[in-house]
Amino acid sequence: MRTTDIITRKLTEAFAPQSLTVEDESHRHEGHAGHRPGGQTHFRVYIVSDAFKGKTRIQRHRMINEILAGELAAGVHALAIHAAAPGEGGTA
Repeated sequence: MRTTDIITRKLTEAFAPQSLTVEDESHRHEGHAGHRPGGQTHFRVYIVSDAFKGKTRIQRHRMINEILAGELAAGVHALAIHAAAPGEGGTA
C-alpha cells in the first residue's frame, strides 16, 4: 500500500474529516535531504475536521503527528500540515 493511502486511511479513521487531501510532493524534493528513489518521503495534508475545533495550530499538528508516528519514523521525511475546523476557511 502506498504511503499516501496509509496516511489518508489513518487520518480518515482518526478525525472523520469533512474534507481531506493528501499530496505526495516527493518529486519536488529530488536532491534534497530525505528524498529517496521512488518518492513517498514528502507529503502535504489539507484536512478539515470537527476534531480541531478549539485547538491551536500546534495542538492540531501534534494530533496528526501522533496518528502518523509510525510513518514519520519509517521514512516520511517531511509532512506539511494545513488543519482547520469547519468554517475557518481551511479547505482541502
